[in-house]
Amino acid sequence: MKIDPTLRALADTTRLRIMRLLAHMELAVGELAQVLGQSQPRVSRHVRILCDAGLAERRREGSWVFLHIAIAADRAPPIGAAVARLLDAAEADDAQFAARCEEDRRHLAAIRAARENQAAAYFARHAGEWDQLRTLHSADETVEAALLEVVGCDLGSLLDVGTGTGRIAELLGPRASHVTALDKSPEMLRIARARLQHLPSGHADLVQGDFSALPFADAAFDTLTFHQVLHYAQDPGGVLAEAARVTRTGGRVAVIDFAAHDREELRSTHAHARLGFSDEAMLAMLAEAGFSAGSATALPGRELTVKIWTGTRNAAQPLRSPARKSQPA
Repeated sequence: MKIDPTLRALADTTRLRIMRLLAHMELAVGELAQVLGQSQPRVSRHVRILCDAGLAERRREGSWVFLHIAIAADRAPPIGAAVARLLDAAEADDAQFAARCEEDRRHLAAIRAARENQAAAYFARHAGEWDQLRTLHSADETVEAALLEVVGCDLGSLLDVGTGTGRIAELLGPRASHVTALDKSPEMLRIARARLQHLPSGHADLVQGDFSALPFADAAFDTLTFHQVLHYAQDPGGVLAEAARVTRTGGRVAVIDFAAHDREELRSTHAHARLGFSDEAMLAMLAEAGFSAGSATALPGRELTVKIWTGTRNAAQPLRSPARKSQPA
């Protein structure tokens, strides 16, 4: 980060307002335009200047572009940390600026409500098929309680793979130092964003990507979760090998999925590629990927048993590593 572009980026009231908004929640360009009462092209120009200066970052999800703040008072680089403290001080000491920022934040309630309404509409469209599947297995509350017991309290940096509605990221978020929720579907990420928008700014990131080629550096996370995700994989062993790549030595993975079953109709009605997993198959895949297998918890339902398998990342490299390809984030 350089001082000249940083100071030029801050030399505009609209951009200062954008920075204060992003300090509270991640926002799409269109949502920023709605809050600021300005045209989207004009807001996009301000956003470009802030991103070029390293003060904000873009994240594309399908046709949407979301912005999040790239600086914090307690985080490097030093210039960014100093700017974050300056903005905090400006709102504390400048009454006129503080009033403008407070008015902007009042408009965020409408953004949150719109996201929640969109999520409710999505659930209404799919409630029937999800309710049908739920009747076959243990209650969600039972599975979540068992997962909390299995994973423990200190999760460090958490990656929830295939986050879907964001429920597991929400459940485990208080036990993690930071949460990254990944999904391939932009629509599901918008649902997850509505669920997670109450978390403190900077505590959770939502990223679009494929579980077979995770868009993260090696050894980036302490804990990974796969909640009812792996049965969609054509190559679940390859997915777990990719998971091992981004897990730090000593880090843990938790796979929550169905035990092996014969409900063949789930292939067509719910696009399941795998009809659950046997203990032998799951433990073999974890070991081949580079995890030492841990506990396995069974939660029988009416017709399907949910299982929670865990593993700890070995120091050695995994025996199998799928070809990686870059994914848009």
